[in-house]
Amino acid sequence: MQLTSAWLNQLPLPAITAVQPVSGGDINEAFRLETAEGPYFLLVQPGQPASFYTHEVAGLRALGQAVNVPNVIATGEIEHDAYLVLEFLEIGHGSQYELGQAVARVHHVTAKQFGFDQSNLVAKLPKNNTWQTDWTTFYLQQRLDPLVERAQQHGLWNTHRQTDYTRVRQAIVTENQGRQIQPSLLHGDLWAGNYLFTQDGTPTLIDPDVLYGDREFDLAMTTIFGGFSADFYRGYQDAYPLEQGYTNRLPHYQLYYLLAHLNLFGETYGEAVDQTLARG
Repeated sequence: MQLTSAWLNQLPLPAITAVQPVSGGDINEAFRLETAEGPYFLLVQPGQPASFYTHEVAGLRALGQAVNVPNVIATGEIEHDAYLVLEFLEIGHGSQYELGQAVARVHHVTAKQFGFDQSNLVAKLPKNNTWQTDWTTFYLQQRLDPLVERAQQHGLWNTHRQTDYTRVRQAIVTENQGRQIQPSLLHGDLWAGNYLFTQDGTPTLIDPDVLYGDREFDLAMTTIFGGFSADFYRGYQDAYPLEQGYTNRLPHYQLYYLLAHLNLFGETYGEAVDQTLARG
């Protein structure tokens, strides 16, 4: 996307002196803006209304109760393109142990039910966050089942996977019976690309997809693609010890993220889905 001067001049910012494209993930166009007051981080979603960023803004504000996040400067719509201006954070190095403690602080923020005030219905994988009193109902009906249905629609499913999924689905119901699951604030997409350390080493979370849910769901994402060391888990456990049986339940939460990648990228993730389903 090429940002014109006329487009940029409509941002509620001081005069912009330079624009540099930067990495912003697979959903957003992202830019570093230079101004007389310093740099800003701009996300743009072409052809979307301002409401595109409602969920992300709410997520950043929720996480900001417990952990460092980039400040929201402005959000809106210019020439039919949604935009979000954030504080630009200069990146440094920090402690994985402190990152684990920071995530634990986030998970100590709780609600009375599972879900969130906003659903995220504009991304490639729509997420229905309608409030539920029961976590298992929420996880199965508002997370796993929709991904299975989408995989079926796109020719990424078969009878073998369906048989295994039916078995795993029942196992999730069984293992959660009797568990006292607290609706914890979750980042929702906690992979290595969504945390950073500022120049002074402060652990910082970015690009949230928040909900209130089982905190083990958040931690499962950290175990799939790497980027979290043993110190991270030690820091987390020291601040908020996990329940017995946590490692046995992990595959059932890893399944969600692998199904999401199956839907996004196709059979590249088919084997990982099959292996996870086979674990029961």
